[in-house]
Amino acid sequence: MGIYEELVERGLIAQVTDEEKIRNLVNNGEATFYIGFDPTADSLHVGHFMALCLMKRLQEAGNKPIALIGGGTAMVGDPSGRSDMRKMMTKETIQYNGECFKKQMERFIDFSEGKALMVNNADWLLDLNYVEVLREVGPYFSVNNMLRAECYKQRMKQGLSFLEFNYMIMQSYDFYMLYQKYGCNLQFGGDDQWSNMLGGRELIRRKLGLEEQDAKAQSMTITLLLNSEGKKMGKTANGAVWLDPNKTTPFEFFQYWRNVDDADVMKCLRMLTFLSLDEIKAMDEWEDSRINEKKEVLAYELTSLVHGKAEADKARETSHALFAGGGSDENMPTTTIAADEVPAEGMGAMALLVRCGLCSSNGEARRLIQQGGVAFDGEKVSSIDVKVTADQLTNGVKIKKGKKVFHRAVIG
Repeated sequence: MGIYEELVERGLIAQVTDEEKIRNLVNNGEATFYIGFDPTADSLHVGHFMALCLMKRLQEAGNKPIALIGGGTAMVGDPSGRSDMRKMMTKETIQYNGECFKKQMERFIDFSEGKALMVNNADWLLDLNYVEVLREVGPYFSVNNMLRAECYKQRMKQGLSFLEFNYMIMQSYDFYMLYQKYGCNLQFGGDDQWSNMLGGRELIRRKLGLEEQDAKAQSMTITLLLNSEGKKMGKTANGAVWLDPNKTTPFEFFQYWRNVDDADVMKCLRMLTFLSLDEIKAMDEWEDSRINEKKEVLAYELTSLVHGKAEADKARETSHALFAGGGSDENMPTTTIAADEVPAEGMGAMALLVRCGLCSSNGEARRLIQQGGVAFDGEKVSSIDVKVTADQLTNGVKIKKGKKVFHRAVIG
């Protein structure tokens, strides 16, 4: 089985421009492919995870990845799938975020000895002359076709700005530049990027005067990581699940995957882990009573991939200890509270939940406590009037939210 056939069996491929050409490219290790990452935050998150895993799989099959940091496109903002306009960022913020991305990508991709490239589209986009773009690129794009593109649909309902309208042209120009500079012959992206990707392929073909049958640039979209309800995975009540351990701890990351819906476990094992297809097929035959075992395999494999085996071992041990009752809180997510934050009479239960990021507001904390969903040091919080003293916090208070979320609060 070639790598292309494996990607198909794992359910990773959504759309392709020319299946036979792409199959030959990747199976023969002849693809120089790119995936773009706009640095809109200072960490990658689970939404990027499948793209990183795909790059790793293809590199291991002998293909050459190009990780494109969108220092230029991030100045505009991708409108795909959004109902609102992205917040404008400064050049300094974009540069800093891009540097954070690089460090995280190195856990997945081998950049040594020319095995992969990391480039920034700011190197060519920020120096473009507007009139030059109009003359050299504009003639190859139909406004009518652009307005029908899937990537603009949500924004069209609220009002698509001219700034965002240019995003497709910029992404298309990226593919053209990478094709010319590095021989990039394949672009990957999320399923919601299809229109932008076709725009790049068409720009290359038309600017270079190629017939369709002679087009060497190909595009392929990756299946979006959706749960059984059709919603994007990788978000919690507190926001995104980050790959940065300072934003989402290894234990929290482990618990996210340990708690996925039963219906999503096998799909995640196929699409995200590097377990062999034979191993995954064998797990698919396990009795329903072993569903938690499957979830733990998923959580351990992905935590190990992102944070390393040592952190995955710690997260698994902590999970076992906590859910067995009692247990060590050594590796539990912890919020350190300054002594002067705690009133003399103690910190209220609602305030503590909000301070630890377990609830977004006092109202949410009130409802959670009234529903019996909170415990401090193993005792259910029976009233919103409960307070936690400075002495208790000095020793550390173990908070349980619902059945699956554990947290520790301590004065430091």
